[in-house]
Amino acid sequence: MLALRLARGSHPGVQLRRLLVAAASAATGFLLLGTLGHALAHQDIPGGSALRLAWCVAPLAATVHFAVTVARTDPGTRPRPGLSAIGLGPARLMAVSATTTALSCTLGSMLALLFFLHLRGDLTGMPFDGDAADFLAADHPLPLPAALTLLTLVPVAASISVALSLRPRDPRPDSAQGPRPRTYGRFGAEGNRGTRETFGAYGRFGAHLRPTAGSRPAGAARVGAAASRTAPGCATNASAPAPGTPETPDQDPDVTTTDPHALPTPLPPPRDLPWGFAVLAAGLAVEAYAARAPHTRLAMPGGAAGSPAAVLVGWTLTALGLALAGPGLTHLCGRLLQAVRPGALRLLAGRVLMEEATRIGRPLGVVCAVASGAYAMAALYDADDPSLGPLTTLGALVVASCTIATLLTAAAEARRARADTTAALLRLGAPATTLRTAAGLRAAALLALFAPLTFLIAELAALPLTA
Repeated sequence: MLALRLARGSHPGVQLRRLLVAAASAATGFLLLGTLGHALAHQDIPGGSALRLAWCVAPLAATVHFAVTVARTDPGTRPRPGLSAIGLGPARLMAVSATTTALSCTLGSMLALLFFLHLRGDLTGMPFDGDAADFLAADHPLPLPAALTLLTLVPVAASISVALSLRPRDPRPDSAQGPRPRTYGRFGAEGNRGTRETFGAYGRFGAHLRPTAGSRPAGAARVGAAASRTAPGCATNASAPAPGTPETPDQDPDVTTTDPHALPTPLPPPRDLPWGFAVLAAGLAVEAYAARAPHTRLAMPGGAAGSPAAVLVGWTLTALGLALAGPGLTHLCGRLLQAVRPGALRLLAGRVLMEEATRIGRPLGVVCAVASGAYAMAALYDADDPSLGPLTTLGALVVASCTIATLLTAAAEARRARADTTAALLRLGAPATTLRTAAGLRAAALLALFAPLTFLIAELAALPLTA
């Protein structure tokens, strides 16, 4: 009920993104039901239906990735101060976000089932003069348990992915010395104290007033302050520490203070760039090996019939490598913008790219992987191939649309995250044209780096099949 109320009172932009998630879920659910229809119509060749079901993994992964991005950018389920007091802590908000995602995906799955039954003629008769009856197995009864099982794949996968992505994490930094030993204070209270208390230590007279190591009691501080005010001539000698004595602060060492004028600590650079290039090279090596050695053949969509089965493994590794290397390449692009005596414009554009490398780098790498795959499939396109049907076109559209929508959603979230910085620059007198020029410079730098890389990887990926 709480998830429904939050979904009903959300911003129109958030509602639009949830509707896009429902549309992607509907398209993916229809592809899964189309695979079921093919299995019913061709029961003598179960291998072909299993291959079609395996090709539905790509639209399913793209839909789940888009749903996770939308859930992470939802402002209604972001932790805020004071919500834990009413029972809306990080764990409860994570559950609400996962429930909202499950509801959106379930809505799309139900729409897919209704449209599938309509095309089969189970609701109001056969539409389109029976043209869709061949690949939907209209002359066979539909097994409802199997259909519902396939339709639950998208909501379950999306909700589990959202829950894992938004799970509460400990904000305290990890200690370099490892986990501290668990100790217990008085009356069995759990804590990590520097010194262990013996039995009755707190009850002894004046034990709780004695100064601990590294601090002094508040009464001594007040006495010292009064002495410095009453005896100005002795203030210097009283406040100076003894030779060889370390200077200790007056406050509790467990209480940390922050300087309001201190600059924020920059984010560390992404560390997945070497791993991304390693996985990318492994994928290209697998594709090159598959073109020279005899292997099991697969009927790939797009006209590449009889292709080596290892090519699919190589393409998967290539896409994974681009997704891993995306944040590192974005961070590198920001560094290159600031090289060789940069001005204010290049510094601003480069710093923003370095800060947003993790947020927009991975969706950008996935878009490059999809673009390289689309280019390779376009190079292998055969118009006379009967396997290229409406379901193949729908699957390609779902993957392309979800990846582009994920990138746009991440870019919108990055723009919202730096809204305070943009407002501060405008208050300082920076012209709005400078900010727009910096945004254009960032886009041009990313295009100049990722476009040739995508084209090169697409050519290398299509080379084993065209040779």
